[in-house]
Amino acid sequence: MVTHRGGVPEVDACKRWLLALAERGVRIGIPEIADYEVRRELLRAGKMRGIERLDALRETFEYLPLSTVVMRDAASLWAEVRKRGQPTADPKALDADVILAAQARRMAAAEVVIATTNVRHLSRLVDAKLWRDLVADNG
Repeated sequence: MVTHRGGVPEVDACKRWLLALAERGVRIGIPEIADYEVRRELLRAGKMRGIERLDALRETFEYLPLSTVVMRDAASLWAEVRKRGQPTADPKALDADVILAAQARRMAAAEVVIATTNVRHLSRLVDAKLWRDLVADNG
């Protein structure tokens, strides 16, 4: 959402929220899988300004690259949720949600909350909250 152009009330509110977190010293990470999902759509749509904003986020906040360990954990998590009958994506899809969840789980030394608009799927796997709810929790 923060790669969208300004002037849209929800986008502007999300940008203010993110900056307020940063000013309070909250660790903000940009997961590589999230960058991938946003970037591919921006490229498809030819939204070069959005790509510039995405690149700026990567320079401003901590970038969290994927690793073999995360991807192997994601594969295990993918199988686990399917065995429970709770898939988060089509069986043939890459399923970025489990990759994101695996990466968050690997950050066990820190309290990790995924700020998202996709709480339904992610909250099955990790602590995930609608970013607006985090605004209320954090002032």
